[in-house]
Amino acid sequence: MCIGLFGLSVLAAEKRTKEIGIRKVLGASVSGVVTILSKDFLKLVTIALLASIPLAWLAASKWLQNYPYRITLSWWMFASAGILVIMVALLTVSFQAIKAAIANPVNSLRTS
Repeated sequence: MCIGLFGLSVLAAEKRTKEIGIRKVLGASVSGVVTILSKDFLKLVTIALLASIPLAWLAASKWLQNYPYRITLSWWMFASAGILVIMVALLTVSFQAIKAAIANPVNSLRTS
């Protein structure tokens, strides 16, 4: 998961180099640029979580029915896994976003 997200964040930062440079020249902060770059990935991860949590609950319930001593699935198990996934995704994407936001805007605007 992290390698794919990292690759997508590198690609997004490369494609938006000029936009990031223009935003920085016009006074955007590093946190603003990081927010802009991370927002798209956060939406994708959230959609993936919303699709996968019900499927995981169904699969886990069906699998646990085969055991005589089983646990009950609670909502906090899925919530904690979702929070962990969002934190790892933000950490992965933010690394590349911060790197792109700190770069000198002159270099990105000079190249075509």
